[in-house]
Amino acid sequence: MQTGTKKWKIYVIHHSHTDIGYTERQEKIEQYHVDFIRQALEICEAARTEKRPEWQGFKWTCETFWAVERFLESASEQEKEAFADALRRGDIELSGSYLNMTELAGYDLLREMASRAGTFAEPLGVKVRSAMTADINGYSWGYAQALADAGVENLLSCIHTHHGMYAIGRKQFPFYWETPGGQRLLVWSGEHYMMGNDLGLNPDGMLSYTVQDEHRIWGIAEDPMKVAEHRISRYLEQLEKEGYPYDFVLLNVMGLLRDNAAPNGRIMSFIREWNAEHGDAAEIEMTTLNRYFDLLREQEFEIPVYRGDWPDWWSDGVASTAMHTQIFRGAQRTLSLVDRLDRQRGEQKEADDTREARQQLLMYAEHTWGYHSSISEPWHPMVQELAVRKEAYAAGASRAAFRCLDARLKDRGDVLLRAGRTFTYAALNTFDRPVTDLALFYLEEQWEADYFRDGLEVVDEQTGQVVPHQQEAVSRGYQIAIMASLEAGEEKHYLIREASKPAAGRTTSSTRLVGADRVHDIRDLIPPLAKEPGSGILVTQNGIESADTKISWRQGEGIVSWIDKKTGAEMIDGRQEHGAFTPVYEVTEGERGDQMTVRRIMGRNRKGMNVRRSAGTLIGVKPIANGALYAIVELTYRVEGMAHYSLFLKAYVGQPRVDVAVRIHKNSVWEPENVYISLPFAGPDSGQLWLDKAGAPIRPGIDQIPGTLTDFYCIQEGLAFAREDGGLALATPDTPLIQTGPLDFGERKVHGQQSADDVPSLYAWAMTNYWETNFKATLGGFYEFRYTLQWGEPFHRAESALEANASVNTGTTAFRRRSNG
Repeated sequence: MQTGTKKWKIYVIHHSHTDIGYTERQEKIEQYHVDFIRQALEICEAARTEKRPEWQGFKWTCETFWAVERFLESASEQEKEAFADALRRGDIELSGSYLNMTELAGYDLLREMASRAGTFAEPLGVKVRSAMTADINGYSWGYAQALADAGVENLLSCIHTHHGMYAIGRKQFPFYWETPGGQRLLVWSGEHYMMGNDLGLNPDGMLSYTVQDEHRIWGIAEDPMKVAEHRISRYLEQLEKEGYPYDFVLLNVMGLLRDNAAPNGRIMSFIREWNAEHGDAAEIEMTTLNRYFDLLREQEFEIPVYRGDWPDWWSDGVASTAMHTQIFRGAQRTLSLVDRLDRQRGEQKEADDTREARQQLLMYAEHTWGYHSSISEPWHPMVQELAVRKEAYAAGASRAAFRCLDARLKDRGDVLLRAGRTFTYAALNTFDRPVTDLALFYLEEQWEADYFRDGLEVVDEQTGQVVPHQQEAVSRGYQIAIMASLEAGEEKHYLIREASKPAAGRTTSSTRLVGADRVHDIRDLIPPLAKEPGSGILVTQNGIESADTKISWRQGEGIVSWIDKKTGAEMIDGRQEHGAFTPVYEVTEGERGDQMTVRRIMGRNRKGMNVRRSAGTLIGVKPIANGALYAIVELTYRVEGMAHYSLFLKAYVGQPRVDVAVRIHKNSVWEPENVYISLPFAGPDSGQLWLDKAGAPIRPGIDQIPGTLTDFYCIQEGLAFAREDGGLALATPDTPLIQTGPLDFGERKVHGQQSADDVPSLYAWAMTNYWETNFKATLGGFYEFRYTLQWGEPFHRAESALEANASVNTGTTAFRRRSNG
């Protein structure tokens, strides 16, 4: 066998790739992985006792600690001790990774998740120094910090380049990944996690996936050794041609030809056969993560250092179940609120209720988004069952998080539904910084509103002052909004009482140019009286204007201008193709009945060359509300692929702030689709763009590893534009994917390939079903996606702007409280 000029050493990591649901029901996957650890223990014992001498040298790596947790829950004491002994001997090794995750998880969740393996192992005298991931295509920068904080020093990354790509421009390559805090993880950017199967190391499971040659094998080869000889020699020769500096290499191998695969002692048998025949040219050794990284650290070759984010190409699955992702994000935000409430009261305990919520969050944020035939046979019972189970994790997290919140608020005096409740309320700021935002109080349906037939007023109990309010009828009754300014951790109390004087209806104005048809399409010539209700904001058929902003729209187009009146600056980038919050719809048609092939060949474009793209057009304007605190207007659009699309713009009195609610009724379509919402604020004078990534804010295209994704990012609470004289905070509570690359089909650019001539774009990538295997096939249904824009001098620092996004997404915590009387 020819292997080039080197004597090679091939190290092999044997593990089971963990997909929660791709190949089976989620609960069946759990059963499998528990049994895999039992099987690995049996193989190790048989090899150690010479019952199966051909298996001597067998090593098993637990790819995820989730599988270990499930094993420990059902293992006998004898099995637990055997497992601990195998860990101490090094026959079995723990990875610091809990699951293979998307970037949905926030930093607090990442940090808690990364600590679990080490917390378990430390009392056993075992240190978890290494972690591995398989399949996923990147990580938020905060993941590196979470691993480092947990004592993990090394990371094996097995990127799957289907619709994704490895970093740095090459694989089988080491580098130090510097964390936001300055620590360094040694990363091995490895091959696909089944490359060992491609090269023939498992006689029970060979394939032709990464390796394409005359041996087209998917299963068991007639002559496994012949295939391995051919492929391994070609592989090693290619590494030498590419200037690979080492005389050793790392491969991963699965025990069966599938994800969620059992351990297989026959791999070790094959390795021994190989070494007997070809060990003089290329020796193979089954190893563990720690052992491989220790060897790597001993080498004299210089290892480069990179600092920054490593965006995940595969986080786009979160937009295939957009409603449930919205529920997940709300639950994660609520759990953070609960944690802050506990800290305010000096309670640092890890309560059972919060533990349940975290676990449900982790299971939803895991990278598997459904059964493998979700697109080809979306009606299949298994597809339906796995989808419902996946979505149930979001619902379970929401239920557990809100149960926690309800308990905390009850402890603070939240009074439950009962006859004779007083109309007293609390507004609470849980953040460690001042916050000014709406506090919302509720009257339960008509029977409580009947107490205030002649009007009501809101009073600050501490000062006795009447507080301006605005009242709306909502689904749960009547919403009473006030603008509450609260210091860090402050709680204020309010009461609602009958108005001191009866509320008056709006009388006919002699200066307001509104016709008898209630249409306001001529600008007033005479300014309104300052004390006139609703005089702070002007709403017409053509725009909405406050003291802080003037927003204009045009029939057939949409929002074409957004002026900061304090500076006179236009906030919409004139270079952008679409107006603010304009819907952009894409569909790629293929041959009828073959929904997989058209998707499979999309690559990293996430659309086909024949994609049909259309933008929504404005067809209607309707004023909704205008009061002491804010005004609301609805804009309705016509757009392909949707039965309904409208914007609700809420502009505030006395604040440079606009809330936007996007309401969609999406048609059910089987073809691959994308839905974007235009955010055209990335102009040349907007300032530096910052994204709120888990664990560290980043500047896209700057604070990231070379060769990584620049088309889109999965963010947390929002984004910001920062400059010395002011900035913009844009909160995105419901849609985590932000598209910064061009929408057009074409050559994709990774970090390091950008050009000064590239015009940046900005869209919320709200929905997609392009993936050919396990995305949800249809996006049909009802959605509401919310956004908040705030701008001005307070947001000149990215930190301030991103903090404002987090505050506004959570909102002021308000509840009905027991009266002190």
